[in-house]
Amino acid sequence: MSYADFIAAKSLRDPSTGLDVVPDLNADLFPFQADIVRWALRRGRAAIFADCGMGKTPMQLEWARHIPGRVLILAPLAVSAQTVREAAKFHIADVEYARSGDKAKARIVVTNYEMLPHFDVGEFAGIVLDESSILKAYDGKTRTEIIEAFGQTPFRLACTATPAPNDYMELGNHAEFLGTLTRTEMLSTYFVHDGGETQKWRLKGHAQQDFWRWLCSWAVMIRKPSDLGYDDAGFALPPIKYHERVVHAQHQQDGYLFAMPASSLQERLAARRDTLDERVAETAKTINATPGPWVVWCNLNAESEALTAAIDGAVEIRGSDSPENKEKRLVDFAAGAIRVLVTKPSIAGFGLNWQHCAQMAFVGLSDSWEAYYQAVRRCWRFGQERKVDVHIITSDIEGAVVENIKRKEADAAAMAEEMLDHMKDLNAEALHGATVRQRTEYKWDMQTGKDWTLYLGDCVDVARDLDSDSLHYSVFSPPFASLYTYSASDRDMGNCRDMDTFVEHFGFLVTELYRALMPGRLVSFHCMNLPTSKQHHGHIGLQDFRGWMIRLFESRGFIFHSEVVIWKDPVTSMQRTKALGLLHKQIKKDSCMSRQGIPDYLVTMRKPGDNPERVTHTAEDFPVQLWQNYASPVWMDINPSETLQFRSAREHNDERHICPLQLEVIRRALKLWTNPGDVVFSPFAGIGSEGYCALQAGRKFLGAELKESYFKQACLNLARAREDQGLLMLAEEDEQDA
Repeated sequence: MSYADFIAAKSLRDPSTGLDVVPDLNADLFPFQADIVRWALRRGRAAIFADCGMGKTPMQLEWARHIPGRVLILAPLAVSAQTVREAAKFHIADVEYARSGDKAKARIVVTNYEMLPHFDVGEFAGIVLDESSILKAYDGKTRTEIIEAFGQTPFRLACTATPAPNDYMELGNHAEFLGTLTRTEMLSTYFVHDGGETQKWRLKGHAQQDFWRWLCSWAVMIRKPSDLGYDDAGFALPPIKYHERVVHAQHQQDGYLFAMPASSLQERLAARRDTLDERVAETAKTINATPGPWVVWCNLNAESEALTAAIDGAVEIRGSDSPENKEKRLVDFAAGAIRVLVTKPSIAGFGLNWQHCAQMAFVGLSDSWEAYYQAVRRCWRFGQERKVDVHIITSDIEGAVVENIKRKEADAAAMAEEMLDHMKDLNAEALHGATVRQRTEYKWDMQTGKDWTLYLGDCVDVARDLDSDSLHYSVFSPPFASLYTYSASDRDMGNCRDMDTFVEHFGFLVTELYRALMPGRLVSFHCMNLPTSKQHHGHIGLQDFRGWMIRLFESRGFIFHSEVVIWKDPVTSMQRTKALGLLHKQIKKDSCMSRQGIPDYLVTMRKPGDNPERVTHTAEDFPVQLWQNYASPVWMDINPSETLQFRSAREHNDERHICPLQLEVIRRALKLWTNPGDVVFSPFAGIGSEGYCALQAGRKFLGAELKESYFKQACLNLARAREDQGLLMLAEEDEQDA
């Protein structure tokens, strides 16, 4: 592969794999629904993030109708039968519900998630996940089974109203199901975590624009038609009123004169059991006095049993009920044959359409906002013609569970609004066939001064124009595989989905370095090994980045010449990263998870052959004591703060503080391995540290830098290198990175 082809292939927008020509669609669909289905059919593998009541069921049925081959639709238990009824409503034929593959004869087969093991997935050309938020548990058994089962299915569709109610990272499971990126690749490319090995990840500054563009290449999000430029007629939610009632606990807790609010999960569960009678009585009093259909949500079996006994005409659905009984009672409730249904959100809180009911009660709440939201939306949805009343009955010793749900609700609403703001324009473009916006502009420039030349551009392009055997030495700090740290360009070697892609990209540079370097001369790179995390890699440990780099250089013909360890203070690293292995308390908890700090390395590689311009030193230039210091395998005396001043080069979206290579490390390498007048090359010039030291030492400098703000600062630093006469600006300690 040529370098140009490699860069073009690095674009992470998932290409369409669907129908080249989309036939006429169902006339019963709303315009926005038809356009979404048309887009999803062109995509082939897509996600529809549509709010409750926006018509996900008819959209997924119409999508399945046009897939060339049989399609399997996985849905929650009672939703399966509802889907078949919706197919008849929209005149979509050859659809059936089945509980095993040997009994399924129709072209479109609907079943519930629990029945997946009873089907041969190889018989289906398409798969639909109804309520695909089931993928949210990234380490869950069901999630893994689904992704592995349909990894080779050509057509895939995921539909949910809550794709990421808590965290953008949850989108990685949808991406992995659709085959665009694995969850780990998504985290590597677009996310970062600040410090410790177990902390949550967040979107990187430079990655945001590309993240949303990538997301919109395979997902569409809509909460109401006008979000994508359509008419909202017929899609207005009815009024909703929340009635919060707190019952008083009649029993005091052991050891307390008065009942105390619960704080832990165990205490809240105990409080719910202790106040069961009071909450059930309050709920039954309201429902028995209020006619019309009701759905009552609870969390404990004891609550469900007591509520059913206390409420006139109540019918209970429990997890231990057979699938047939669950389905029959849910269908009966939807048909009006049951007035009051008592169940849990985990059983019936997803996917069902209960517009016939406008009254519900929560007899206590769990900590899951998604379960609460989905349960409310069974009745409060488009098509509901009455005001919806939601009663929330808790006790005074359950703690701040209601406030916790409200906080999560506000956070989820803000997150959904942010997702929509980022996605709506890109989604509108995609739905109407517009061209996807261009990526980061590639800029090229060159500045020169006395004994130095600096290029703004891709270092591989710069190195390819160098004459063979023309460089005397190269020293640099490469990207530490810290993806999207410096820029959003595909030419940035940090912008790789995994280490294999990074090594392939970096290999183009190493090949050119080998060609351009004089025989017998050296290349030195500054690096460190990289910590792993549970969320990203599945375990806490270290990645041998140094070893990868050495093996890469050796694969291009270089000889592993030498290396020196550069000591770093583990206390400073612990304070900055909060890494589990460096925390003192870990010694007491489990010392087997404790580790040493991570040092820096200066690794030096040599090009084979005889050096045509030997580097020699006099005893006066290099006394024995100095040589012994340089020859030490560990440099203990490097000041981590002695770097060039860099504040003016920082940009708002920079994820990490610029970390110029320590100047004393560069000085020692130049003194040891170059002659005055030698040409020193840095492919990652940054703000010009290597060039600054080279010019002060009487060498010539050639550099490349991809990021314009760094390039401009580097030009300023190079221009004043000889004027400074060794007077250096020291970077502040709190601006350092590993």
